[in-house]
Amino acid sequence: MINYIIRRLLLLIPVFIGVSLLAFSLLRLIPGDPAKSMLGNKATAAQLQSLRLELGLDDPLPVQYKDYMEDVFQGDLGYSIKSHDSVLEEISTRLPATLELSVVALIFAIVIGVLAGIISAVKRNSWFDHVSMTGALFGVSMPIFWLGLMMIWLFSVTLHWLPPSGRLSVGVHLQLITNIYLLDSLLTGNWQAFKDSFEHILMPALALGTIPMAVIARMTRSSMLEVLNQDFIRTAHAKGLAKYLIIFQHALKNAFLPILTVIGSQFGFLLGGAVLTETIFSWPGVGRYVYQSILSRDYPVVQSTILIIAVLFVLINLITDILYKYFDPRIRYD
Repeated sequence: MINYIIRRLLLLIPVFIGVSLLAFSLLRLIPGDPAKSMLGNKATAAQLQSLRLELGLDDPLPVQYKDYMEDVFQGDLGYSIKSHDSVLEEISTRLPATLELSVVALIFAIVIGVLAGIISAVKRNSWFDHVSMTGALFGVSMPIFWLGLMMIWLFSVTLHWLPPSGRLSVGVHLQLITNIYLLDSLLTGNWQAFKDSFEHILMPALALGTIPMAVIARMTRSSMLEVLNQDFIRTAHAKGLAKYLIIFQHALKNAFLPILTVIGSQFGFLLGGAVLTETIFSWPGVGRYVYQSILSRDYPVVQSTILIIAVLFVLINLITDILYKYFDPRIRYD
C-alpha cells in the first residue's frame, strides 16, 4: 500500500507540469493585452511598455514559463497583477469557502442520490423509479447558472425564505478558526451563526450538487440492480433476513465500489463547477476569484488556481482508490 501511494504521488509531477503548461498556453491565447486590462484604455504607450517590462510580458513564452515554474517549485505562486497581493495568501483565504461549499454540496448529492438510487432499484419500474430517474435526467441536463438564478428568484426574491448571496448576514458575528463557517460556528457553540451560515450555503450547495446528485442516483440504481439479481441476495432472502439488512448490509456494500468511484470523481468536478455557482451567489471562494481574474487577465492567479485544483483532484482520486480496500478487502495494491 505504501509503495502504491508513493507511486501515485510521484505521478503528480508529470500531471503538475502538464496542467501548468496547458494553463500557461491557453491563457496566452486569449485576445487582449494584460497591461492594458490592468491600466485601462487611458494608459499611455510608455506606461504600458513599462508595465510589460516589469511583469516580464515581453520575454519569449518559454522564458516566461521557465521563470514561473521555477518560482512555483520554490513555493512562490507570484503576485496578483491586479491587486499586487500574494496569490498564495489570496487563495488560502478563499479555499476554505470553496471546500465548504463543495463538501456540503457533495453531502446533499450523496444522501439524496444514494437513497433515490436504492429505492429505485428495490422498486424497479414503479412510479418512484420513473419519477426519480426522470428527475435525474433533468438534473444532469440542467445548467447550473440557470438553476441558480431560478432558485434566487423563487426562494429569495419571491418567497423571501433564504438569503440570495454571501456567507453570513450583516450583524452576525463569528469567531473564525478554520474559516469554514459551519465548522467554526459548531466549535465555538455559536448557534445563531450556524443557522445563518447554513441558510446562506443551502441554495448554492443544492445548485452545485444537482448534477452530482443525478449522476450518483443513476449509478446507484444501476449498481444495485446488478447486485440484487445475484445468488447471494436470493440466499439471504431464503434465510429470512430482514429486508433492510439485505439491502444495506449485503447489497449496498457490494454495489458501493462503482458508486464510490463516481463520488470521488464528482467531488473533483465540484471544485471546478464552483466557478459558476460562486459567481451567481456571490460566494467569496476560489471560483469567483478565478472568474474575476480571468476577466482582468491576471495570469498568476488563474495559473496557480488551476494547478491547485488539479493537485486536489488527483489527491481525491488517490483517497478514493485507498477507500476501495475498505469496501473490498480482496483488492491488493502491489
